[in-house]
Formats: sequence, C-alpha cells, structure tokens
Amino acid sequence: MNATMPLTMPPGWDQLDQSDLQAVLRFAVKQFHPKLALASSFGLEDVALIHALLQVTPDARVFALDTGRLPEETYECAEAIRQRYGINIHWYFPDSGAVERLEREKGILSFRESVENRVECCGIRKVEPLNRALADQTAWITGQRREQSVTRLSLNVLEPDGAHGGIWKFNPLAEWTLDDVWHYVRQNDIPYNTLHDAGYPSIGCAPCTRAIEPGEDQRAGRWWWETPEHKECGLHNRNNG
Repeated sequence: MNATMPLTMPPGWDQLDQSDLQAVLRFAVKQFHPKLALASSFGLEDVALIHALLQVTPDARVFALDTGRLPEETYECAEAIRQRYGINIHWYFPDSGAVERLEREKGILSFRESVENRVECCGIRKVEPLNRALADQTAWITGQRREQSVTRLSLNVLEPDGAHGGIWKFNPLAEWTLDDVWHYVRQNDIPYNTLHDAGYPSIGCAPCTRAIEPGEDQRAGRWWWETPEHKECGLHNRNNG
C-alpha cells in the first residue's frame, strides 16, 4: 500500500478553475501521470471522463472491475469504448476462492439478507480488486457527482483517499448535473451503456441494479432494498480520507 501522503493540496490547485473539466484533468496528468488511473464502470460519467482524459493524454490508464455479475450491456459498452478509442482496459477480477466460499457458505443471494452481507459481497467482488488496481498508483479519477445521492453531497473535486494510503482522488464531475453529463456525451458522440435509455441512471451488478421510477433519486435503483444512507459499496469510503 502507498505511504500516506500529506493532506495539503498539490501546488497550484487553489488557483485552478475546478469547474473546468479539462483544466482539472490536465492538472491531474501533470502532477501524477503515469501513476494516475481512471476507474470505469462504464456508466455515463465514466465514458465521458474516458473521452475527456484521452484528449489530455492518449496513454491514460483506464481500469475496470469485473465482479462476475455485470450486465451484458456493460460489457458491450466497454468493448465499444475500447474499439472507439483504441485503448487497453485493465480488468481486475475478484479472488475466485473467496467468491466460491461466500456462495457455498451463504448462498447466491446473501447480499439481500442484510447490509452486512451486502458489504461483504461488495468487499470480495469490488473492494479487494480495487485495492490491487490502486496498489501502485499515486492518484485516481472517479465519476462521482454530488447530485447522485445523499452519501455524496459533500464530495470534493480533489480529496485524499485514506482507504488507499492517502493517495489523491479526483472527482472532476463533482459539480455536474446529470443533464450536464448527457450533454457532454451527446455533443461528443461517445458510446454509452444502453441501460441508461431504459431508466438506469446508475448501473452496477445486475442483481443489485434496477430501473428507477420518475422522481426517484438517481441511485434509487442500486440496492433498492436498503435505505439511502447505506448505498455505497466501499469503493468510495470518505470517512477515512
């Protein structure tokens, strides 16, 4: 794991226009490339960021977590992005032994029985692979936005990530609305996950994601059997940053 970094912002950050996507990405690349990685679940925000980051540096590192339960549409989107931009996507998979033990001991759908069980499943399928993906990185980029849920209202564009040794986490779209993201994707003709057209603003594992109803929170379709304050999988733990 990376050594803990100081909490003071990198030089020049305070003078940067944090609402300017390209300016934020140029800063991230200048400060941290090649130890900088973009995490993608191939949702709308992530494909927008892939497009934007590749305008700054064509050798950007993009990685994804294959939990073993992703919707087919997610794989189709990933392949469309790979072909469109000619990039290698670095896929990380959960430990097969840990998945086998979980399903043998608790069943296929244990994650629906309690928050603790769901967090355990996310820990195996997402968090542990993410730890490996970030083990040699100094900073990473995510598609989180404040508007998405109550758990992200205080999101900063740049913040230390205590869960991963204090490396830096960039959230360049923190201030964007969903309409902003759609406009950017359509303006640049970026391939996107077709589940978005079927009422899925947030897409995760197939058994844990459903379409939302009009007026529902943008992440209401994620783990819909839980209350909103619990709807994080452990990838973005802001309590230890």
